[in-house]
Amino acid sequence: MIRFSFAAASLCLAIVLGSCSGFVTRKQAVETAWRYSVVEWTPQVSNSHHGPDAKGIEVHTPDTGLASHGLNNGWWKPGEPARGMPYKWGGFDTPESFKAALARGRYAGDISTDEKQKRGDHAVSRQTTGIDCSGLVSRCWNLPRPFSTKELPFICRKLNSWDDLKPGDILLNYRHVMLFAGWETPGKTILAYEAGPYPVWRVNAAAMRKDKLVKNGYAPWRYPGIVD
Repeated sequence: MIRFSFAAASLCLAIVLGSCSGFVTRKQAVETAWRYSVVEWTPQVSNSHHGPDAKGIEVHTPDTGLASHGLNNGWWKPGEPARGMPYKWGGFDTPESFKAALARGRYAGDISTDEKQKRGDHAVSRQTTGIDCSGLVSRCWNLPRPFSTKELPFICRKLNSWDDLKPGDILLNYRHVMLFAGWETPGKTILAYEAGPYPVWRVNAAAMRKDKLVKNGYAPWRYPGIVD
């Protein structure tokens, strides 16, 4: 694992803030996440794929055909209206680039698997379109590129308390990140947007219990480029 010094982390943050097109407001961050959760599209057969792509990278789109490959929770079906951008390992699309890619016959999404977790960036297929959890947060914060869950701590600061959370902050553990939208029940149940991994495989908004998140290693973080 690569270790970063405080100086290197500070330089990374300075570069990020300097390359972004201004700061982002909390309202803008949450509205961006909402746009991803409600994007409407109609997939075609050409947008479905199960097996190696042209480069030999294994791809599984989260459509209903997943079940025939021993995988679960495929949700979209060719020819039927779909809502919410699908999860794609390594994805960083906008709603506009996603729809354009679909029209070009790109595969709609690519689920996370143990093999992809092992291979990291080498398992990203260029023939797929969609977004993953850290890609969604990076878009919501108007970052110049996708920052992985391992990189986010170097451009954010950890909050002292969950009570300090504000919309547009994140909840992060070692492998997943969600954008905090507010409290459903103060101090107990949060509302968050995520490019959901299993069993969701799409961008969605969900209510989650704080105690379960803490048990699963999540902590609250804040990006300094977000303003009230």
